[in-house]
Amino acid sequence: MQILLWLLTVVGLALFEMISSVDNAIVNAEVLSGMSARARRWFLGWGVLFAVFAVRGILPLFIVWVTLPGVGPLDALTATFSSDPSVRSAIDHSSPVLLVGGGCFLVFLFLHWLFLEPKNYGMAGERFLSRHGEWFYAAASVVLCVLAWYALEAGPLLAFGAVVGSTVFFITLGFKQNADRRERSLIGSGLSDVSKILFLEVIDSTFSIDGVLGAFAFTLAVPLILAGNGLGAFLVREITVRSVATIKRYRFLKNGAMYSILFLGVIMLLDAFGIPIPSWASPLATFATVGFYFLKSRRALRSGER
Repeated sequence: MQILLWLLTVVGLALFEMISSVDNAIVNAEVLSGMSARARRWFLGWGVLFAVFAVRGILPLFIVWVTLPGVGPLDALTATFSSDPSVRSAIDHSSPVLLVGGGCFLVFLFLHWLFLEPKNYGMAGERFLSRHGEWFYAAASVVLCVLAWYALEAGPLLAFGAVVGSTVFFITLGFKQNADRRERSLIGSGLSDVSKILFLEVIDSTFSIDGVLGAFAFTLAVPLILAGNGLGAFLVREITVRSVATIKRYRFLKNGAMYSILFLGVIMLLDAFGIPIPSWASPLATFATVGFYFLKSRRALRSGER
């Protein structure tokens, strides 16, 4: 039964990584279209090793290690599988700080998309909220105040975790906006293929933070995060090189990614405040949300074709 749960977690992580990278994959494909076949093969082959191990492996390991005082970096790799009572106690004591920070980050990410980012409107109210983008800052502030208020009752460290989550969001938002502009400037530029690949790898690292933090809604086990996010990153590279034109036709996949992010953020926050969440809840929420918007995209595609 435990093996099936691990498999479900890995598949859920891979799916989440794929759908949260759709926009970036589309821009990557446009950059790669102006590069040689050899450069595209390198990006898909050797490039994915950096994307998987350097970003999807080391970053979550570093986060778990930092949030588990007294546990070494190698122990952090297998901490969730340990039977040592002291390790289990460290996880139980420290994981709420990680979960509340990650949950706050993901909820802010969803709110930013809902209020400020261009989108295909798939739900009632989205168009109205997009016309009032300035409300994002009010909504984010209210969410942070509510989280901090309830977190202070559990301890100042938990409240600090919520503040860290919001801080990381706004810092990475600036990096991502700059990275997006730089990536789009690569299209049709006179840079060499090597320079473009290096830029794409750096930009991919920037955009991978969402997937890494979202992964903690599925599990705190770094090996499972590495396996799931790594598989998702590889599949995204395959899609980028081979079939991104097909993906672009499914216009509501981004909506599915963002609503999945909302659900995962809420799950992390509930878990942080001691509300028990089954391990299968995050993969199930991801499958259901992505499946709904995939079918919605197919219906819209068929309607357009007719």
